[in-house]
This record gives sequence, structure tokens and C-alpha cells, in this order.
Amino acid sequence: MERQAFEKVVLQAAQTRGCTLVDIMFNDDDNIFEVTIDKPGADVELADCEFVHRAVLAAFDRNIEDYALTISSVGIDAAEADEMLKTINE
Repeated sequence: MERQAFEKVVLQAAQTRGCTLVDIMFNDDDNIFEVTIDKPGADVELADCEFVHRAVLAAFDRNIEDYALTISSVGIDAAEADEMLKTINE
């Protein structure tokens, strides 16, 4: 996956939700990507993380790219974010 294309999709999706991009951990060797977003003056909602996640899924086919993706907010670590997303899908 091309890093610049990935960052562009993430940045655009975050901005659409009124969020800022704080960090991207881009492990291209293992295709593991962790994105951290924040929302100035407000709490990042689960819907914000889900929106960014879905934007990446729409832009990059997991069957072709074979990647793992976690979107989280400042103050919530990746494991907590994954657990929250699991409860939505149940």
C-alpha cells in the first residue's frame, strides 16, 4: 500500500468528521496500520473512528492489500478501540 495514498484517505476522512490526524503508525513490512485522531474542543466519538475506518476500507481492498487497521482516539488505546468496535458489530 502506498503511504501517501493511505495518509490522504485518512486525513480527508478525519477532516470530514471535524477531527485532526494525530499519528499514523505505518508498519509496511507487516501491513499493520494504527491511526490516532482527535477532535479539537470535543470528544472523538466511536462514529468518528468508524467513519475513518470505513473510508480506508472503501479505498483499499483488504483482499488485495492484506492489511490490519485500527483507528483510535487520543486517550483510547488500540485494544480499547477494537473492543468497542466488536460490541457494535454484535
